[in-house]
Amino acid sequence: MTPCPWYSILNKAVKEEYFTRIYEGGFMEKIVRQSLLYDFYGELLTEHQKQAYEDIVFNDMSYAEIARTSNISRQGAYDMIKRCDKLLEGYEEKLHLVNKFLSAKEKITEIKKTAELMKEKNKDAGLDTFIDEILTKSEEIFEEL
Repeated sequence: MTPCPWYSILNKAVKEEYFTRIYEGGFMEKIVRQSLLYDFYGELLTEHQKQAYEDIVFNDMSYAEIARTSNISRQGAYDMIKRCDKLLEGYEEKLHLVNKFLSAKEKITEIKKTAELMKEKNKDAGLDTFIDEILTKSEEIFEEL
């Protein structure tokens, strides 16, 4: 049986749209955001919610696979993940821990760049020790985050 002539055109358009969204940041940004939200607030979810959320976000399982392993419908799995997303986003709206974390990382990176630039332009050997200490402390804080 030969598919309709418009099938390949439609199929190509759907694939292009899908991959465009992935590589233009929409899909990947969502996964990164979900991961960060889960890292900060995941412990506030129930064990059942945590398992399903980990399977979707980290293990790349489908809603059908989640439904099968959890003995719920596919729609139930979808609804649970959406509910988890909403809960995690709600926690972030109230506490802003992810935004504070990202802001702190960005500021530490700026401090390190500034200290490295100071070290390059510095002609005083005594000052190099202090600059190295700034770089070391910045790196320690960065790793603790």
